[in-house]
Amino acid sequence: MAMKRILSLVVGALLLHSLALQAQDRKESLERDYFYTRETNPARIPIPYQFVREADVLWSKRIWRIVDLRQKMNYLLYYPTVIMQDRESFLQRLVRAIKYNEINAYDPIDDEFTTRMSYEQVLKNLGAEDRIEKQEDENGQVVDVEIKGQIDWKQIKELLVKEDWFFDKQRSVMEVRIIGICPILHQIQQLNTGEESDSSQQIQRKQTFWVYFPEARNVLANTDVFNAFNDAHRITFDDLFWKRQFDSYIIKESNVWDNRLISEYTFSGVQALLEAERIKTELFNFEHDLWEY
Repeated sequence: MAMKRILSLVVGALLLHSLALQAQDRKESLERDYFYTRETNPARIPIPYQFVREADVLWSKRIWRIVDLRQKMNYLLYYPTVIMQDRESFLQRLVRAIKYNEINAYDPIDDEFTTRMSYEQVLKNLGAEDRIEKQEDENGQVVDVEIKGQIDWKQIKELLVKEDWFFDKQRSVMEVRIIGICPILHQIQQLNTGEESDSSQQIQRKQTFWVYFPEARNVLANTDVFNAFNDAHRITFDDLFWKRQFDSYIIKESNVWDNRLISEYTFSGVQALLEAERIKTELFNFEHDLWEY
């Protein structure tokens, strides 16, 4: 026990040192902006998953779902949309962790984590790459001006979550394990119909990058989530996902037809939501039917 305690203290100290180094690129307050030093959450270690043997997995199903960050229940993941001192949004923490090589980012060409991405590629997918624009200087000459790219955090409005539901017959429990998360960028695209006076807009959804959730848990476990009722007691992002404190809807389940989306075999709108509810109900009924009363 003493060895575990020492190891926990060492890991906590390393995490605090890492956070201090990472904060150097952010504008810091010139005075201590709080009346005590917060040390509990920054030094936390994620709760380990219960070990599961292959022989004990009686049933499993892979599910893909969308977490709409504009839903009121999901505001804790969406805000803040500006850089603040005392808290970060879910996406801001992921991007910072990728920048400092705490976690890896994977290309959204697939959701199987086959191709790693660099931090510069992540910025490009988020629309924050540097660009050159031609502008007139004070002498009227046209010169090339480098515009520093910045991430518009407000445009990340959805998360794509891949997870596995399974029944462990050894413990007689139905559980879920999140495998990966992909932020989705919303961009407004201009549509030209050919006529000068006729133009319209549509929202284009773009997958930016995937993160392997079991790897990201170490980062999420020491990042605070805003508590509207008490600033002194905040959970972490790892707690939020562990307790399933978010709202979402299913867009796909594993199937023989190349894991096709619900929208590919139903009409959009209400029918797609009804199909998502059907899949959700099947998960509930499967667990319920395993018990005898």
